[in-house]
Amino acid sequence: MGADDKLENTAENLSGKAKEAYGKVTDDEGKETEGKGEQAKSDLKQAGDKVKDAFKH
Repeated sequence: MGADDKLENTAENLSGKAKEAYGKVTDDEGKETEGKGEQAKSDLKQAGDKVKDAFKH
């Protein structure tokens, strides 16, 4: 997992958290769901990258 991938995944996760929080505050279920989706996507990417790294070593 390269540093660029880690930064990108972290940024996506933070963006998702921000959207989720915004959705909760404004009672916008669509934004809240979108934020949760971005976080899940980021988590899957991180897990996939960790598996790749495990096989490299």
